[in-house]
Amino acid sequence: MKRSIDRICTTHVGSLARPPALLDLMRAAAEGRDCDPAELAKAESAAVADVVARQRAAGLDVISDGEQSKTGFFAYIGERLSGFEPRPGRNPLDTFRAEIDAFPEYYEQYLKVAMTGGMVARAVPLGCTGPVVYIGEERLRRDLENLRAAAGDASPDEVFVSAVAPSGVGGNEYYPSEAAYLDAVADALHVEYQAIVDAGFTVQIDDPFLTDVFSYSTASAEEKLATARRYAGAINRSLRGIPRDRVRLHTCYGINEGPRVHDAPLAEFIDVLFTIEAGAFSFEAANPRHEHVYRLFESATPPPGTVLLPGVISHATSIVEHPDTIADRIVRFAERVGRENVVASADCGFSSQATYTPEIHPRIVWAKFQALTEGARRATARLW
Repeated sequence: MKRSIDRICTTHVGSLARPPALLDLMRAAAEGRDCDPAELAKAESAAVADVVARQRAAGLDVISDGEQSKTGFFAYIGERLSGFEPRPGRNPLDTFRAEIDAFPEYYEQYLKVAMTGGMVARAVPLGCTGPVVYIGEERLRRDLENLRAAAGDASPDEVFVSAVAPSGVGGNEYYPSEAAYLDAVADALHVEYQAIVDAGFTVQIDDPFLTDVFSYSTASAEEKLATARRYAGAINRSLRGIPRDRVRLHTCYGINEGPRVHDAPLAEFIDVLFTIEAGAFSFEAANPRHEHVYRLFESATPPPGTVLLPGVISHATSIVEHPDTIADRIVRFAERVGRENVVASADCGFSSQATYTPEIHPRIVWAKFQALTEGARRATARLW
């Protein structure tokens, strides 16, 4: 796992905007129109090469493929697992109903173009109707080969690949219990996680679903904790045999520039979060709803050897953070957990869905990354 040994290192969360040429082909394929597979493969390879080069040019230390080939950070998994059928009657945004209902006029406008509203391929919830088996080996192989070609001989510490958590894959209609269902999904996703590590990369598990339990569930506090523990247990099952230092865990509250008054504080679930067998943890700490979270680490102690990847730039505002503000955020964490245990990151991805209208314009995203690396340089000057 990358550590800030002699300076503050930088990374991000994963998803970045896809180029229009690739989006056109992805939309054609999703709509069943003529789409030359060779042309699509060429566009994916070119997009990964470009996004890797731009991350390096921005000065990021730990990079990814920007999830260029994926229609969405969780939607992609429907192509890689058997045993699921689409459930178009379900609304993927129902989870956020309390937030939407609290600010209906805002979200009526916002959701027309943001979040799932602008996707090139509509996000359709999935129902599990049969045995879950991983069938995405060929698609995954192409993704990993494209990233390796772009990243060259970069070490596992320098490149990560995002993958959805077991709790983000559809709903159970087949297995006798939710626990049995999560076990089956975890076993299937283990194939993807292991392949990423075997290819010489670090795997990042994306799990915003953990925060949903505490933000939106109407269950009792005890029931919420029990659900969260099941989610964490499923992740650990899926990671069996994979070293902790090859695993990053990202949790967040989704790409949402809304009021976010229902976001549960990290303090409510940090104990469960730290039971996950990951070597690094990524979480929101830059936007106004969560910037205070650094104070939690005055009492909360991460597992030994853990690296924190706090967000010090936000996906929820188009304002490009000043490098001194970024440096202040980094120093707060470094003073509490040790400078070597902090790698500066973003709150969330900047295009979790393949869309022509990402919430933050790509030109602004790259300006944020430049500010991030400059902020890390300024924090280094203060900490060393």
